[in-house]
Formats: sequence, structure tokens, C-alpha cells
Amino acid sequence: MKALPPLTALRSFEAVARLGGITRAAGELNVTHSAISQQIRLLEELLGVTLFVREGRGLRLSEEGRFYALQIRSGLAELSEATRLVQARPREGDLAVAVLPSFGSQWLLPRLHRFQALYPRYRVSIRASLDILDLRQGLVDVGIRIGQGDWEGLQQLKLFDDELLMVAAPTFNGGRLPQTPQQVMAGPLIRSVESWQPWCQLAGIDEPGEAWLWINDSNLILEMVRQGQGITLERRSLVQRDLEAGRLVQLTDIVAPYPYPCWLVWPPRESSRYKQEIFAAWLQQEVAAYLAGLARGTAA
Repeated sequence: MKALPPLTALRSFEAVARLGGITRAAGELNVTHSAISQQIRLLEELLGVTLFVREGRGLRLSEEGRFYALQIRSGLAELSEATRLVQARPREGDLAVAVLPSFGSQWLLPRLHRFQALYPRYRVSIRASLDILDLRQGLVDVGIRIGQGDWEGLQQLKLFDDELLMVAAPTFNGGRLPQTPQQVMAGPLIRSVESWQPWCQLAGIDEPGEAWLWINDSNLILEMVRQGQGITLERRSLVQRDLEAGRLVQLTDIVAPYPYPCWLVWPPRESSRYKQEIFAAWLQQEVAAYLAGLARGTAA
């Protein structure tokens, strides 16, 4: 590989090209005006091309300079992203867990203190996102996902199957709660993008096409329902603690299977293997306790 221009010279050139002047570039990079000018001259000498055309007391990008600025800006952005990614990788004493915000807040976080009590040496980092993170990048150690499984390049462990039930706040409609599926459908309904078809099929009614409110995050949906502002169909794993605490009530006895199980997934990586194993073992214990609690009628 041929010698590359110094990074300082490239950063100085990119700043001048983007900001349109040496003074502004010097201010952004916190250096002197002469330092920027020196780096530009050095870069032009190394490249053997004129990057700026001097016009009076100002500068204008030459054609070569305009082309080079675009390439350098892209290259610096890639360097910056590479630096961010390597800094974001979990260290030996870190345990980074990727999870959907709803499952993280409603199921995982209320139990996480027990993991911390067992393994205080680990600093747990929760990476909550509605987007599916690519665990193969090495930014997280394990992830909890909802789906059919078979994620490429990942080890996976099925945790449990979920189910759907219709819930509302006990104060909804002044405490006059709907008793039948038809009354439930009278709403007001608060929905996500997920289908209600499995529950409606068991209830013998058509899936509603309209809802008072559509929200893409179950945390926000549940908060609205707790406030008594509507009815929703949600996964038991997200509402069980609210049911037991009396913040929500189940409106009918109809319960439908949720088509997407909950999984623990992780990239096979020797440096993280021990962390992954102990978290998987702890999580399996928590799932077993949760399922046993459901069988007894209490799962929190």
C-alpha cells in the first residue's frame, strides 16, 4: 500500500472544503489559521495537484479538489464509524443484551436484579431497539428476539411460546367493562401493526379494520391502556405483571396462541462464550419460574 497523506492534512482539507473557508475550519478543529493553511499546502505537495484556487482573500475548490473532497468525506465517515464500532464492542467485564423495548421493560428488567446479584462482576448494558440488530457485528453478546427462529449465523435457544389476551384498565369506561367479544370490538381500540386475526378467529368475529389509535411500540400502547383510554390485545409476557398488580384486567376468557416464540440468540464467539453461557442458564431459570407461576396463576 502506498503511503497515505497524514490524517491531519485530510481532516483539515475536508473541513475547509465543507465549511468554505480556512477560518471556519480552524475554529471547528480548534487550531490556528496558519496551521490549516500549512496542512493544505502539504497535501497539495504530496498529491501534486491544486486543490483550491486562490481568489483574492478566499478559496474555491478546483475540479480535482471537489472530487477529492467527496472521496475523503466518505472515507473519514467510514473511519469514524469503524472507530465507533470497535469502541462499542463489549469488554471482558461487560454483558451487552439486545432486546425489544417492550419485552425489555415489561419482562426482562424486573428480573435483571437477580442476575446482578449472582454475577456482580458484570456490567450489564441493555441495547433496546425496535430494529433488529446484527449480532454478528460483535456489538452485543446476546439478544432476545421474537420470531420463527433460524437466524443466520446465530446460536439460538427457544425460551417460551406466548399468547394473546384482550386487556383494559379496571377503570375503563367508568368500570363498566365489556363482557363479550362484540362489546370489546366497540372499543375504543388501541392497536399496533400486529394482526388480531388469531384472537378474533377464536372469538368468532371479524378482525377490526379500524382503531382509535395505532402505535408501533407496545410500551406506549400499554401506558395508554393503563390510563383507561382504550382496549388492546397484547402478549401475556408484556401484561402479566400488570394483571397481577391490578393495573389491567383481562376482558374475556379467550386466549389465542401468539405465532412467534421468544428466543435467546447469540453469535458464536469464543471471547464471549462464558458470559453467554451464564446468561443463558440464568434466563432459563427465570423462564421456568415464569411458566410455573403462570400455571399457579402468578408469574411476576
